[in-house]
Amino acid sequence: MAITPNPYKTTGFLGWIDDRFPLTKIWKDHLSDYYAPKNFNFWYFFGSLAMLVLVNQLLTGIFLTMHYDPSAENAFGSVQYIMRDVPWGWLIRDLHAAGASAFFIIVYLHMLRGIMYGSHRKPRELIWLFGCLIFLVLMAEAFCGYVLPWGNMSYWGAKVIISLFGAVPFVGHQLQVWIQGDFTPSGATLNRLFAFHVIALPLVLVMLVFLHVMALHEVGSNNPDGIEIKQHKGPDGKPLDGIPFHPYYTVHDLVGVGVFLLIFAAVIFFAPTGGGLVIEPDNFLPANPLVTPAEIHPAWYFGVFYAMLRSIPAMFDTQIWGVLVMFGAVLVLFFLPWLDRSPVKSIRYKGWIFKTALAIFIVDFLVMNYLGMQAVNPLYTAITRVGTAVYFAFFLLMPWYSRWDRTKPVPDRVSFHGHGGSQRVTS
Repeated sequence: MAITPNPYKTTGFLGWIDDRFPLTKIWKDHLSDYYAPKNFNFWYFFGSLAMLVLVNQLLTGIFLTMHYDPSAENAFGSVQYIMRDVPWGWLIRDLHAAGASAFFIIVYLHMLRGIMYGSHRKPRELIWLFGCLIFLVLMAEAFCGYVLPWGNMSYWGAKVIISLFGAVPFVGHQLQVWIQGDFTPSGATLNRLFAFHVIALPLVLVMLVFLHVMALHEVGSNNPDGIEIKQHKGPDGKPLDGIPFHPYYTVHDLVGVGVFLLIFAAVIFFAPTGGGLVIEPDNFLPANPLVTPAEIHPAWYFGVFYAMLRSIPAMFDTQIWGVLVMFGAVLVLFFLPWLDRSPVKSIRYKGWIFKTALAIFIVDFLVMNYLGMQAVNPLYTAITRVGTAVYFAFFLLMPWYSRWDRTKPVPDRVSFHGHGGSQRVTS
């Protein structure tokens, strides 16, 4: 059988590798010869930052599993052992705990950038769908990790969230017991969530991230103008409005990484509990089925969805409608590429209707997230019901208001602001 010659003409040890593994091809296709739009702004930092935090979570998670004991009797004590007795264990645990919050902040901003600049639009629908699946798996991964310290809030949070499966008609109770492995959260529950958190969900998450990046590099990156740079190529076949990802954007992203690491280090060293948001005060107490926290709530990054769950009244002694609304808030994201009917992609060229709708949505999301972390009272419940309606209205009414919106003409080529401050539009 004939061996295909090396198309990149590498020699020596690298050539030997390239004949057996496409190392140089991968480097060129996805870095040095991958052309990205030249007008990326700071919103495009969050993709690389998400990759950075994912690596942080995987590495710190590996070290934590070396000392963690997933049993109801020893889980809480093993976390305290990591914090107090394992050399640098406190740093590894705080990096992992704060990394979870950082992951969600970055992912939320990454998704917002996609909505702003139309990164969900054709031909990038599959990229958006992979991203939504990553978000869904990340939520499951975060919930499992939230329970593992087996503090009192972790225990009661697991009890509340897993009990939602009991709202499923006919098979709810059996489903809840099957997931828990017992009639109440116990060591069996902890073992199951540990297996999902450490093995199953990280494998799925890494696979989805790989597919997300491959789909992105297949169709090319979007940009703040929402213009396809592949439509204008030079004689060499390279986009006129693009530049190689490496070295330009690898160096460019180092700025974002540097700023992020400064903020992240400040949290780790000066506010590791995040004011009770990263690690709740009740989680400094071991799990106790007989002592209910004053107010049970999930981690802050689930606040908006928990607010929706609480805003829907239980009917016929079941919370199924609240559960459907909560999961519907995530499911509706998958349909965004087909809900947006605007003739333009980027918010730069959309009219006041879309900009107003997006601004209201952002404020609504932040308010709902805050209220989801507060104690229940009639006023907050009324506000969250309105906020839930606003959340779904942003998506479900988009086919109409995105079409009615008065848009601006889109230029043929991308606009680019140089470091000198002057604008250059190639036409």
